[in-house]
Amino acid sequence: MNKLTISTFVLLLLFLAANTLHAQSYIAKNGKAEFLSNAPMLEFKGTSNHLAGLIDLDQNLVDFYLDLTTLDTGIELRNQHMRNRYLETDEYPYAEFTGQLISSFDPDSFTTQQVTAQGSFSIHGTEREITISGTVTPTKKGIQLDASWSILLADYNIERPSIVFYKLANEQQIDISILLKPKTN
Repeated sequence: MNKLTISTFVLLLLFLAANTLHAQSYIAKNGKAEFLSNAPMLEFKGTSNHLAGLIDLDQNLVDFYLDLTTLDTGIELRNQHMRNRYLETDEYPYAEFTGQLISSFDPDSFTTQQVTAQGSFSIHGTEREITISGTVTPTKKGIQLDASWSILLADYNIERPSIVFYKLANEQQIDISILLKPKTN
């Protein structure tokens, strides 16, 4: 091999190595999702550790979904009522946000950065355009994402319980926390 061919080969190897070190897609299947219902006479949370997600920096895509049957409020009877009567998880088993990052962040900077995504949130068969703000913190293991937003149950055609001891706030606070790891091909 001549010097030019060896140099070209070495440059090609360096280029390929650099591209594989900085993955542009990140995925996870075990993030945490939580909702908070804060009604005047009753406050409770529902949590799940089954949030799945994807961030694809090449396509500027954000996609997260949750199997609603995994939500747990701490009381089995309340879980059954929530799933069967109000969320109707037999017919609408998932909540999902799909959108685009509208603010950029540097995955090579190990500092917490503010991000905003705009897209469609769907639950209970209803889809609405929303904007979500959160933070991302690049780590050695991937990208830690934390975000919060509120929804109104009425906007998603989710009936509120009418029984006095089952007071449920129309506005629900949603929080997610998930460590997304580089996607390997």
